[in-house]
Amino acid sequence: MLRLEKYFKDEISPKLHKEFNYKSPMQIPSVKKVTLNMGLGEGSQNNKLIQDAVEELSRIAGQKAVVTRAKKSIAAFKLREGMPVGCTVTLRRARMWAFLDKLLNIALPRVRDFRGLPDRGMDGRGNYTLGIKEHTIFPEINLDKVDRNKGMNITVVTSANTDKEGKSLLTLLGMPFKK
Repeated sequence: MLRLEKYFKDEISPKLHKEFNYKSPMQIPSVKKVTLNMGLGEGSQNNKLIQDAVEELSRIAGQKAVVTRAKKSIAAFKLREGMPVGCTVTLRRARMWAFLDKLLNIALPRVRDFRGLPDRGMDGRGNYTLGIKEHTIFPEINLDKVDRNKGMNITVVTSANTDKEGKSLLTLLGMPFKK
C-alpha cells in the first residue's frame, strides 16, 4: 500500500466520516481516477511533436499515453477528422496514488511564484481539474531534451456528490487551495 493511500485509509476517511456524518463507510468519498491530458493544436501538422508529447506524458504518468484524434473536421484550423491533436492517460489504483503523491509533494512546490490552486476548478459533482502551464515541473522530464514547454490538464475524479465534499477530501489529501 502506498504512502498516500495508507494516509487516506487511516487518517482522512475517519475525518470525512465524522465531518459529514455518513451512515455507512461506503458513503465516504474517495479518489476514483486521475486523468492527464495534453492538447497540442499544432500536432496535426507536426507528428514529431505528438510523439514527444506521448513519450513525456508516459514518463510522467508511469503508464503509456494514448494519442487523441480530432472528432470533427474544422477547415479554419486546417484540421481533418482523425488527425492527432493531443494525448491522454488515465491512472487508477496504485499508479493514481503514486502520481497524486508526486504531484502534491514534488511537482506543485516546484512551480514558480506558486500561491495555491484556485478552487474554481470544481465541476459541481466533487471532481477537480487543474491546468499546468509547464510540464517540466515533473522530475521525470529532462530539461535538456525538451524543445518547448507543453501545458497539461489534470483531472481528479472523486466519488463525492458535492463540491464541498470533494474539496474537503482534496484538502485533507494535501491539495494546496488558495485561502
